[in-house]
Amino acid sequence: MKKIKLSQIMKYIFMIAICLIIIIPLLVVFLGAFKTHTEFYQPDPLSLPKSFLNFDNFIAVFKKGKLLRGFKNTAIIMIVSLTGSILCGTTVSYVLSRFDFRTKKLLQNMFLFAALVPSVTMQVSVFQIISSMHLFNTLFAPIVLYIGTDIIAIYIFMHFIDNIPVDLDEAAMLDGAGRFTIFFRIIFPLLKPAIITVLIINGVGIYNDFYTAFLYIPSSKLATISTTLFKFKSSYGNQYEIICAGVIIIILPILLIFIKLQDYIYNGLVMGSVK
Repeated sequence: MKKIKLSQIMKYIFMIAICLIIIIPLLVVFLGAFKTHTEFYQPDPLSLPKSFLNFDNFIAVFKKGKLLRGFKNTAIIMIVSLTGSILCGTTVSYVLSRFDFRTKKLLQNMFLFAALVPSVTMQVSVFQIISSMHLFNTLFAPIVLYIGTDIIAIYIFMHFIDNIPVDLDEAAMLDGAGRFTIFFRIIFPLLKPAIITVLIINGVGIYNDFYTAFLYIPSSKLATISTTLFKFKSSYGNQYEIICAGVIIIILPILLIFIKLQDYIYNGLVMGSVK
């Protein structure tokens, strides 16, 4: 009984420690968003601001940082990238799941190998390819990269399609339906949980991605939300209180979407893991 109680105590201590590790940085960012520049550099980062009605940092994010333009550019990249990712991922997965051909195993192994190779090791060659395609410093650069590297989505869709009975395809064929009709009118609607799962996972990744936008679209007019906040950090002075305000604004939309669709995410990941 003592061992059981000790294990339970250790379990709760560990859970509390993990919660504190996650909550404390968010709390520091939230409090910092309402502080002045002088208050932010006080020794205690958890000290309360003089007023929670100080919205100067939030106004500065929109006026100086042009955050609305960053939201617009990010939205364009997300919509086009996610649309292309869903169409490519579902069609490729349907072919690999339903058709048998000689190079099927080879293609699956190539996708697996591509998922295992660290993306950082290929940045030089990828940058040269993007430059040779004349996509550097355009919104098409991150869009092409996001669509072309979505290997995890292919495996999620493949596992979902494997769970859809082949009898549905055969019944549709008997009614005279072609492969495109079967896919878009039967298979694609049944992939709704997987599609929402991929949309949220990839959408959060694109929404938060700083490296790709910073490397491939340095133009201030094409700045995303992540590179917009980077403007407030320089060698002449760091305006972290404004960055904190921007972080709070950026977190809210994706947080609300995640809370609304979290059931689809959990169900999609669990169903996609069972072949």
